[in-house]
Order: sequence, then C-alpha cells, then structure tokens
Amino acid sequence: MFAMYNSHHELTPKLLDALYTEAMLLADEARSYFDRDQLSGNLSPEISVAFSCESLKVTTRLMHSIAWLLNQKALRAGELSQDDANSDARDLGYAPASDSYQVARFSEEAQSLIAASEDLYFRLQRFSSKMRDQSATMPEPLAMMERIRANF
Repeated sequence: MFAMYNSHHELTPKLLDALYTEAMLLADEARSYFDRDQLSGNLSPEISVAFSCESLKVTTRLMHSIAWLLNQKALRAGELSQDDANSDARDLGYAPASDSYQVARFSEEAQSLIAASEDLYFRLQRFSSKMRDQSATMPEPLAMMERIRANF
C-alpha cells in the first residue's frame, strides 16, 4: 500500500535524467539560436522587440524547468527532504505563455524552439501538479513514513 502513495512513481530516475538532458540541450539550442538571430540585425524594430520578449519567455521556461528537475534529482539523491521538495519555493515557477500572433511571424526554427520549450514546461507542470496532489491526499501515517524515508 505504501508504494501506491509514493509521489514519484511516475517520475522514474531514467525519465528524470532524460527530461534533464532534454532541458539542457534545448537551453543550449535556444541560447545559440536567439543569440545568432538577434545579432543578424535584419529584423524590423517591432519583430525585434517581440523576438526579444519571446526569447526571454523561452529562457524563463527553461530555467524554471531545469531548476525543478535539479530539485527532483536532489530529492532522489537524499540531498533534499520531501517537505523541502514540496515547498512553494521549490515548485516549478511561473512562466508566461508565448504570444501566438507574434510567434507565427518568426522563422520555423524559432517557432520550433518556442513550442519545444512550452511542451517541456507543460509536461513538467503536469508532473509537479500530480506529485503535489498525491502528496496532499496521502494519509497522515503514510505521509509521516514518506518524510522519515526521505530523511534516512
């Protein structure tokens, strides 16, 4: 019965590693693309401002994603308690949605990077939400066992 309430039964170590690798690769691709395209200087002022805004949104999504994944890795390694991992400060941070009108005006490569960052962020949001819901509905004795197990 205890395993039924394990808040990490769907976020396996292998999946966690794959998501972290995906986030790091995507962050590197986005940084490279947005730096290169921004420096090309062939964007209109309006598109340039929208492009800068969207690049910041992508960066915010990816940095929140990476931070959350690192917290999950720390939890699995025993470097972080379950209570600490469930704190609001360690939850997946807020990231604003992209402006679909502006994004449609960008190159296919930019659209692809933006969509990939949103996809990753939304997948992690579902994991985070599910884990919080499971932790909140865990019966008190099992919650206590989970805290003890996380600390030893």
